Amino acid sequence: LVQLVESGGGSVESGGSLRLSCAAYGYIYSSYCMGWFRQAPGKEREGVATIYTGGGSTYNVDSYADSVKGRFTISQDNAKNTLYLQMNSLKPDDTAMYYCAAAWAPYGGGCPSKERYNYWGQGTQVTVSS
Repeated sequence: LVQLVESGGGSVESGGSLRLSCAAYGYIYSSYCMGWFRQAPGKEREGVATIYTGGGSTYNVDSYADSVKGRFTISQDNAKNTLYLQMNSLKPDDTAMYYCAAAWAPYGGGCPSKERYNYWGQGTQVTVSS
């Protein structure tokens, strides 16, 4: 059983920063992707950023949504089993519930679409005011 627990959300003004954390409990896979996704009211859940881990190493596969490139950074501390999302220059359009998720991935990377992620956290709310 895998449990993902997000934290770090909150309310900030436009231009501000937040860092989200996702603590993972339990064994995931030997080769897997973890990602951040978000869902705003009335909109579909969308991918924000993903990162791949396999063979004992973690690789940023540069899978950022165009809307967050240059502003958000995904990272992972394997020793702490924790995934992070550093969000800078936040905009009101970034307001959403943010989720972390995990999915099996083939060795070498290639993170799947959001439908293939089978472990999800409960979400943490990010609200950006103008």
